[in-house]
Amino acid sequence: MQFRSHWTRRRLIQVGLASWAWERALAQQPGRIYRLGYLVSAPENAPHHLALIEGLRRSGFIEGQNLTIDLGGYGLRSDQFDKHAADLARMGVDVILAGGDSAVKAAQRVTKTIPILALTDDMLGQGFVRSLAKPGGNTTGVTILASELDGKRQEILIESIPGVRQIAALADSNTTSPLHLKDLGDSARSRGVELSVYPVSGAGQIASAINQAHAAGAKGLNVLASALLFNNRKLIFDRVSDLMLPAIYQWPEMADEDGLMAYGPSIVQLYVDIQTRQLVSILNGTKPADLPVEQPTKFELVINLITAKALGLTIPPVVLAQADRIKE
Repeated sequence: MQFRSHWTRRRLIQVGLASWAWERALAQQPGRIYRLGYLVSAPENAPHHLALIEGLRRSGFIEGQNLTIDLGGYGLRSDQFDKHAADLARMGVDVILAGGDSAVKAAQRVTKTIPILALTDDMLGQGFVRSLAKPGGNTTGVTILASELDGKRQEILIESIPGVRQIAALADSNTTSPLHLKDLGDSARSRGVELSVYPVSGAGQIASAINQAHAAGAKGLNVLASALLFNNRKLIFDRVSDLMLPAIYQWPEMADEDGLMAYGPSIVQLYVDIQTRQLVSILNGTKPADLPVEQPTKFELVINLITAKALGLTIPPVVLAQADRIKE
């Protein structure tokens, strides 16, 4: 198990941090080294991870002084979560940070006592907590309303492609339930649009699934909420660009990159506004069972007109009028 015990200066994204009045009233134990374990697919330098480390630093938890961070838990595949979770349990880390359903399940399989701080699609629906207000057990975190937002993104996609009659959904089979996919299909049909679903379970299947959707006549692609699909967004951007296939994504940051459009909460702001505060509370002794699961309250529609132009797509004015931000 490799931990980083030295502080490396890194270029941090500029984020508007929320008020940190509570950071002056920390209950840290003098001389104690706090150890964070990770079970995440995103790399160490992902903007939301950098934002979390900066938030901890501002709260008095500083790498190389009283904090060490598990290096081996970044950038994992779903088939690596179980082994690494077992390693973290043996090490007795203070908190396990888990991103996505597969990571949370792996963490819960190996410990009932080490606090698990999760960010995933549906904490209650997956049975990770007993309730949002009183989680019980050793798990809390953020639930991101994935099911509801997948449907909203589908509506935006249909509105953005005038006259569309066939679209596709790219779904992570480890995350998205058959019932949810049925609901999306029913909703599309109610608008006179046929939805075809292309499930994937690993990065190696993504390009082929997009190719199949395009070959079958899909004129738009809804990339459903999933840590797997988010962490392979560059691959998706490249494939849909080559096929001239309009697509909508989960996180606003994806449209700030090369994605056509995205609707949802900002992943960076979720880490800045919620996850950092929750983590500090746990490190200061609050039990996850007593720390409510939180939900995003702010959602953004971001449209990238540079990508739209490259795709030869004119976004209707009625959709542009809904946008919170437009990248030109």
